[in-house]
Amino acid sequence: MLSPAFDIRQRFGLDAAGLRSVLDAALASGGDFAEIFLEYREYRSAFMEEDILKDTSESFSLGLGLRVWAGETTGYGYTNDLSMDKILRTARAASAVASSGRTIPALDLRLQEGGADVYRVIRPPDQAPFETKIALVREAYEACREFSPLIKKVKAAIQDQVQFIAVANSEGLLAIDRRPLVKLTCVGIAEKDGKRESGYSGGGGRVGWEHFAGPTSPAAIGREAAREAVELLDARDAPAGEMPVVLAPGHAGVLIHEAVGHLLEADFVRKKTSVFWNKSGRKVGSPAVTIYDDPTIPASRGSYAIDDEGTIPQKTLLIEKGVVRGLLQDKLCAKLMNRSLTGHGRRQDYTDYPIPRMANTYIDRGEDDPADIIRSVRKGLYAERFTGGQVEDSGKFTFSVSSGYLIEEGRLTAPVKQATLIGSNVDILKKIEMVGSDLAFGLPTGTCSKEGQDVPVNDGCPTLKISLMTVGGK
Repeated sequence: MLSPAFDIRQRFGLDAAGLRSVLDAALASGGDFAEIFLEYREYRSAFMEEDILKDTSESFSLGLGLRVWAGETTGYGYTNDLSMDKILRTARAASAVASSGRTIPALDLRLQEGGADVYRVIRPPDQAPFETKIALVREAYEACREFSPLIKKVKAAIQDQVQFIAVANSEGLLAIDRRPLVKLTCVGIAEKDGKRESGYSGGGGRVGWEHFAGPTSPAAIGREAAREAVELLDARDAPAGEMPVVLAPGHAGVLIHEAVGHLLEADFVRKKTSVFWNKSGRKVGSPAVTIYDDPTIPASRGSYAIDDEGTIPQKTLLIEKGVVRGLLQDKLCAKLMNRSLTGHGRRQDYTDYPIPRMANTYIDRGEDDPADIIRSVRKGLYAERFTGGQVEDSGKFTFSVSSGYLIEEGRLTAPVKQATLIGSNVDILKKIEMVGSDLAFGLPTGTCSKEGQDVPVNDGCPTLKISLMTVGGK
């Protein structure tokens, strides 16, 4: 929620009249649209390893990005010198790339009402002393180390930031936002009989420090990282071949993010590099599959009250009962494709122009009992956690499963590790035959990379049964 004390002039030295004059300068050579993105960010972190606090850091950034487009051509410039002379030079540089013979004057700016209240903060991250943050890191670290004598090494870290933004454009929009973000993570490394395994856990989101007084306490995060590492010491290598695969709720959402979400970002569809580019309104998956991206989930890591173009975001239906229904749109793609905005124009910081991005992507809950899903499999794999994956534009993917279990006669039995899931997104969407009622989201520590830009995201799913899938193992 925007602080009432926030003021564009106080933080950036510009008022509405000044912003309007910059927009006029940006369009002086012609163009369809001009936009100013102002950003101030505070960032702090602490890292603990080998029983000592190894590193702390604190940084601040301030800058302006300026975009002009004419047709499909975009000019972009940025500066961290917010003197009016430098800003006007940046505007003229951007307009030199994207200019046209047609001049559209900028409209008077009007302050937009805020979007959904997605920032559930009682104790703001930027207002806590460093000692508070260090105490949280130490609590996670010690809980992990004390979990078992098999834990030989621990790494724990905390990062928090507050980002203030203001967006003004030639259509008369003026929007502001203040975004908190916190992440506490722990890695435990266990050793036995010459074998080493690692476990990972974390917590956070668009929250304040009070978040860590709940179920996701630092101690709980540390113990979970240790538990995973110790359990993997006795895990078998995963079996190989085609078999039914059950995806665990929460963490497996990363597969949906990578294999489906990216390919429904509007720029990939507009450029016809996505396998979904001509699939709008067509059936691509099982009737059991409905997928959303929702930036308005309270406190979630991928949420925001406005996107980085000032658009109030919407919960966006991507696939409905197996049929492609929507795309994730930024302003430029929506204009060129003659589609409505969805509020998914995001950028890493003021040095980057916005592009369509996911926020919180998930498969919606179904009606199946998760226990019934597992009981329906005679012999297969239960994939619990993932370490990463690769997806081609064609939709073919490979994902690494860090931990899971064998399913034998309808029960989870031996833990397994180092499995690989191989397939294509359309094939998998068609083979999802059971969807659980237990929708959950993964660890709120994820970051998505695209075209060199990193943004915070989250993803999720309920328990899912894929009737047949290729598993790489031993």
